[in-house]
Amino acid sequence: MTAAPTMIAPDMAFAELAENFALFDDWEDRYRYLIDLGRKLPPFPAELQTDVNKVRGCMSQVWMVPGHPAGENGKFAFAADSDAHIVKGLIAVLGVLFSGQTPEAIAAIDTDAAFRQLGLDQHISPSRRNGLVSMVEKIKSYAKT
Repeated sequence: MTAAPTMIAPDMAFAELAENFALFDDWEDRYRYLIDLGRKLPPFPAELQTDVNKVRGCMSQVWMVPGHPAGENGKFAFAADSDAHIVKGLIAVLGVLFSGQTPEAIAAIDTDAAFRQLGLDQHISPSRRNGLVSMVEKIKSYAKT
């Protein structure tokens, strides 16, 4: 029997996340903060790290499953994991953006603008950017259904 994953439930709003990123003057510190965010993700059951749950288009291994926040069936949440520390941090940022939102709100989120606001748009490699786009597309697809 497969264990149900714990959905990502952010402990801050996006505005607070943006303020936290702004506190760091250099990118080494921002990357460390991003990695720290990824370390705080809930554990993802190993048995869900399957081909069915894999996000295509990511160079790193990324697995994702949709769900709902506890007791809020009209809102979206997801559980995810990666084998790369920075990607886990990006998953945490996506959790802040998307978890707990309605499908309509998710459709309206401008991820590019959010990542520009955090300053991450210029500091993510093209291959990671492709993976990020794939994760966002997967989240938006899950939210529709």
